[in-house]
Amino acid sequence: MTEKPHKSGYVAIIGKPNAGKSTLMNRILGSKISITTHKPQTTRHQVVGIFSDDHTQIIFLDTPGVITPKYELQKAMMKTVERARADGDLILLIFDPTDTYPTDEVIELLRTINKPIFLVVNKIDSIDEKAAKQKVASIEEKLRFKAVHYVSAIRGDGMDELLEDIRSQLLPGPPYYPKEDLSEHPVRFFVSELIREQLFLQFHEEIPYSCTIDVISYETEEEIDRISADIIVNRKSQKGMLIGKGGAAIKELGIKSRESIEELIRKKVFLELHVKVREKWREKENWVRNLGY
Repeated sequence: MTEKPHKSGYVAIIGKPNAGKSTLMNRILGSKISITTHKPQTTRHQVVGIFSDDHTQIIFLDTPGVITPKYELQKAMMKTVERARADGDLILLIFDPTDTYPTDEVIELLRTINKPIFLVVNKIDSIDEKAAKQKVASIEEKLRFKAVHYVSAIRGDGMDELLEDIRSQLLPGPPYYPKEDLSEHPVRFFVSELIREQLFLQFHEEIPYSCTIDVISYETEEEIDRISADIIVNRKSQKGMLIGKGGAAIKELGIKSRESIEELIRKKVFLELHVKVREKWREKENWVRNLGY
C-alpha cells in the first residue's frame, strides 16, 4: 500500500459578519482560537488557526466579516479580508441561510477570483433544508463553486466531510508550522482578544466597537503571570461607562477577562486594566496602525 502524500495549504474563511466564520474555525481546531460573540464584527484581525494531523496541515485564515467600510478601522479590517483572499489556496465562503440581508458585498469580492471556492452553508440546525437550498440556488447563479457543504459549526454536523474535501483540494507539501502549533499569534494577542471578547459580552451598543486593547506589559513568573493592559476608548464619555459606578463595571470586566485568560494559559493571572481616551482613534489612520490593525 502506498503512503498517503503529506498535503498542506492555506484556506481563507470569508463571509458576512455573524455568518459563523470564527465558530467554524474553532470547531475544526477543537480549540478556541477566534473570539466569538453573538454580535457582528467581533473579529477584527486575520486570525491564523492551524489544523494538523499525520498527513495534513491546513492553515485557516479567519477574517473579519465583509462590509462596506465607514472609517479607518473598518478599512484596515477589509484590507485583512483582501489579503486572505490573495493568500488562500482555497476559499470557504461561509453563508448563513437564516440571514435576511443579501450577500452582494461578499459575491463582489469573490467574483474576480480564480481559485476554488467552497460554499459552506452554516446554521443548518436552524433552518428548513428546502428553504436553505432555495437560497443556495440564488447564490449559485452568481458564483461558481467547486463544492457545496451543509454544516452546523455550533453542533459539529458536516465537519468531517468538509475537512476531507478541503484536503482533496490541497497540493502535496510539507507542514509550514510545527504540528503541535494551533496558531502563529503570540500569547499577548490572545490576551487582548479575550479582554475584547468580554467587552462585547458585558457592554451594549457602541462601546465594544469603540474600544481596543493595548497590552502594555506581560511578565511571567513561576506561579503567576502579571499583565497590564489599556482599554482605549474613542470618546471621553465612554470612559465613565466603562469604569461604572464606583468602578463596578471595570472590576467585573477584569474578573471575567482574568478567568478566560487563566483558562487559556492554565496558570494564575494578575490583571490590571486602565481606561485611556484617544479621541476618534478609529478614524485616524496612524492610530489604527499604531494599535496593531
